Amino acid sequence: MGLSTAFTELFGVEHPIALAPMGGSAGGALTAAVSRGGGLGLLGSGNGDQDWLARELPVLVDECTGNPWGIGFQTWAIDDGVIARTLEHNPTAVMLSFGDPSPFVERVRSAGAALILQVTDVEEARRAVDLGADVIVAQGTEAGGHGARHGRSTLPFVPLVVDLAAPVPVLAAGGIADGRGVAAALALGAAGALLGTRFQATTEALVAPATARAIVEGHGEDTERNRVLDIARASRWPAQYTARTLGHPFLDEWRGREDELATAPHAQEAYEDAVAQGRIPALPQWASEAIDLINDLPSAADLVGTLAAQAEDALARAGRR
Repeated sequence: MGLSTAFTELFGVEHPIALAPMGGSAGGALTAAVSRGGGLGLLGSGNGDQDWLARELPVLVDECTGNPWGIGFQTWAIDDGVIARTLEHNPTAVMLSFGDPSPFVERVRSAGAALILQVTDVEEARRAVDLGADVIVAQGTEAGGHGARHGRSTLPFVPLVVDLAAPVPVLAAGGIADGRGVAAALALGAAGALLGTRFQATTEALVAPATARAIVEGHGEDTERNRVLDIARASRWPAQYTARTLGHPFLDEWRGREDELATAPHAQEAYEDAVAQGRIPALPQWASEAIDLINDLPSAADLVGTLAAQAEDALARAGRR
């Protein structure tokens, strides 16, 4: 029967499912696969690195075959020039996360792209409404990768944002890795779900094979929100955003000692040496609490349809009860 929502109608997609624009790992092939599968693929540009975009955007355009697609940025890490250059490729949507999106709103809007704003607390949600977001993503703390240090869990946060933002469509994000999670998002009043970690474990994702295996084999209790790995690798991520990752030797060594780590250059040098020698992953292994539900590495295009079918079945079973 299909799941028609305000989100699917806005973008003309078949399923209420979007790819989280995970910096670096949501490349052109993954983004295109999600869009071909009937969802909305969002390219994970992160800080708008021009070399990365020059490599991944042609792949996306070639493989997307006319389907809608978008691109996401870490708002704190970009400038107006990044947005302007990206809009030359005519994305259907631009998603902005983590930081003040107001400097970029009018440029996105004037280009005719839909504006998607991700929020991690109520204040951000109110600002997104005031800025005229076309879609709001409500991200709970169960999400893999970065999110608010003092955020809210997905289950209570999503309906709060839905009520606050109405009639603007809301996507739920954080701890969603199968069709039951998509169904739950819809039951909470969201117009769809945005998934990240589940799509990292696909054949098209730009992740190291060891990271894909770690996600498939991992468990929710293996994940932890922390700033240790950002500090160790000298990342500029603002302190108010922690990251949920799988376990890591540096996390075990420096947990609770972040201030000390920030002033210990020898520790950062040790981190770089360990990466160079292959003793630790080149990047932290971002992972959602929902990784227990991930046990295979399918094509992302097939996965979108599977998630939608599971969601329909879950809603039908709930209705029968």
